[in-house]
Amino acid sequence: MKLYYMPGACSLSPHIVLNEAGLKFDKVKVDGKSKAMDGGGDYRSVNALGYVPLLELDDGTKITEGPAIVQYIADKVPAKNLAPANGTPERIKLQGWLNFVSTELHKTFSPLFNPAMPDEAKKIFRERLAARFAHLDKHLASNQYLLGKDFSVADAYLFVVSNWAPRVDVDLAPYANVLAFRKRVGARPAVEAAMKAEGLIN
Repeated sequence: MKLYYMPGACSLSPHIVLNEAGLKFDKVKVDGKSKAMDGGGDYRSVNALGYVPLLELDDGTKITEGPAIVQYIADKVPAKNLAPANGTPERIKLQGWLNFVSTELHKTFSPLFNPAMPDEAKKIFRERLAARFAHLDKHLASNQYLLGKDFSVADAYLFVVSNWAPRVDVDLAPYANVLAFRKRVGARPAVEAAMKAEGLIN
């Protein structure tokens, strides 16, 4: 398998999950602006949309979109308990959380990285994020992880997206349970290994 990634981007989520799964994979670093790949070539020849992550399987199959990729990885190693079994109510809850992180957090953070976005518009997105993080904080008051007591692929995604907060002036200080969650997840060896590999921590 081959993971195409940009350091610190949402592709860090499947990177973490691949580490958690203990699966062997190669990494291809992509430059966010030029779309140049380490080793040469234009990433748009791999993914026409030009964004990460993309997981290329050994048979050449390409899987795009982070929530789909992490579920594929989890299902390869059911004994690791990274996702509940397909067809169960718990799996539906997992998919609900993956969608929440994707649509309510990830896509609300995205405009804040755009230097052309007016400050008044950024204020609206920050207020929206504050409401979403307040919701998460309440949930995490009685749950160690999004699904309860067990770490899942949704937690990897939430950890990665919440990493972006300081880069765009989103203050997580009011959300003690979110911060405690981030500390728990950040201490996992698979998370530390992925972040070191991407040059995000020493």
